[in-house]
Amino acid sequence: MLRRVIGALLALFLLAACSQTSVHSSGQLSYVAGDGSTIYLAPKERGGVVTLSGRTLEDKKLSTAKWRGKVIVVNMWASWCGPCRSEATALANSYKELHPLKVQFVGLNTRDGKAAAQAFNNRFPTGYPSIQDQDGQLILQFGNLGPAATPSTIVLDGKGRIAARILGPITQAQLRGIVDAVIQDKKS
Repeated sequence: MLRRVIGALLALFLLAACSQTSVHSSGQLSYVAGDGSTIYLAPKERGGVVTLSGRTLEDKKLSTAKWRGKVIVVNMWASWCGPCRSEATALANSYKELHPLKVQFVGLNTRDGKAAAQAFNNRFPTGYPSIQDQDGQLILQFGNLGPAATPSTIVLDGKGRIAARILGPITQAQLRGIVDAVIQDKKS
């Protein structure tokens, strides 16, 4: 009986440990792996406008201000991030599915050299542009709802306000559900 209780407690401990956000290290780079937690904000709870501006990996100027009025999916990623590789297909498929609905996507490449980021994009193409944010200055615009894990996905409403944040890799179904809810908010 004691063995069963100890075994059950150990199993609960291990499950709890797996569900917590954890810090991983890869050489000089360390990152926080997200637990998949999602925050969704009702329209009246959303803060100020977030505008991301910078140079894409193709060295073109990009500002999300030109997409005002549209839902914007912002995915923070890095070439050294294993979960970023695993979610790339879901993001590419989501882009193909949602772009015809006037949903814009932009990647936010963080703490990466340009060559490494371009190599990642060539190996795991998503179809949408990425802005390089090597020093993390663009992430600061998200305030306390900013990406706290790599990868993280933030959905901006048509006014450019944070509507949702997902910490960790996303699935296509998860992203579709969140974007659909933000689109419905826009219609209400």
